[in-house]
Amino acid sequence: MSLFALITALLLEQLRPLASHKYMGSWLYDYVRFIQHHFNAGQQRHGRIAWLVAVLPLLAAVMFSYWVLYRVHPILAWMFNVLVLYLTMGFRQFSHYFTDIQQALRTDRLDDARRLLTRWRGMHSHELNAEEVARVTIEQGLVASQHHVFGVIVWFVLFSALGWGGAAGAVLYRLGQFLRTNWDSGDGNEVGDVPLHSQAEPEEDDQVETAEFSGFALKAFNWLEWLPSRLTAFTFAIVGDFEDTIDCWRTQADHWPDRDVGILLASGAGALGVCLGMPLPQGGFSVDRPELGMGDAADPGMMQRTIGLVWRSVVLWMIVLLSLFLASRLAG
Repeated sequence: MSLFALITALLLEQLRPLASHKYMGSWLYDYVRFIQHHFNAGQQRHGRIAWLVAVLPLLAAVMFSYWVLYRVHPILAWMFNVLVLYLTMGFRQFSHYFTDIQQALRTDRLDDARRLLTRWRGMHSHELNAEEVARVTIEQGLVASQHHVFGVIVWFVLFSALGWGGAAGAVLYRLGQFLRTNWDSGDGNEVGDVPLHSQAEPEEDDQVETAEFSGFALKAFNWLEWLPSRLTAFTFAIVGDFEDTIDCWRTQADHWPDRDVGILLASGAGALGVCLGMPLPQGGFSVDRPELGMGDAADPGMMQRTIGLVWRSVVLWMIVLLSLFLASRLAG
């Protein structure tokens, strides 16, 4: 049932991309900001309490809804899982940026590619050349595929296996990622999802206060991401260049500020045979970033290979889940 819910949600999202994600995202943004406003007193324990207040009621509501629907009829519970996956998972929530930037670079419209990348990553990209735009776009695409696809699948399957309803696992992962992103007080130089609403730069005291408050959200998401990031990296090794993937994962991932993102980018770069990371111009200065991967420079052709890597990984996961489903049926 879980496998078919995943396949149905992926097909549905491809056939009819979610059009209301901005509205839903705005609602969720207001929800987490309301909690932050009322609980942020500048200490980590307040951040811990706020995280639990934000996550547990929604998690309980999803689990209870699944249980009630399952008691009425299993098909209703299955449809509920598909709906939650449709709202939390999908390529179309980020792939339009990736595809549009790729097309702009192919047709030598560098300014258009820069504008699209700026809108996606929430940081000015007007100083980047074509190779740098392609490189950062590949990085953003790998991280987005993890947050919107692979991580959701892992936690959906884990909760399904435990009998808790897979929908709750998908909600837990995505909400944990959302809180980590929107409560973070980082400088924005790391690759990853960006807050839905841009804000004015906070005062120094506010930055310190927010850093203390957001510490638990960061730790919680690191815990949620530990298994998915490693499963995704291993999958990249299987469907890509195995030896280079493992070597880059082992020797380069620790150099990235965020260990889990480093694993994902290093393994993805090794699987593709591309160089990622490396310094970038930002605000008239050079932002130092470690070099990841090996091989060719990023370009539109390498961006197309990135799409292929992600899709091959998804197909492999579906084959593995199908094999486990068939094995459980035969054993039963």
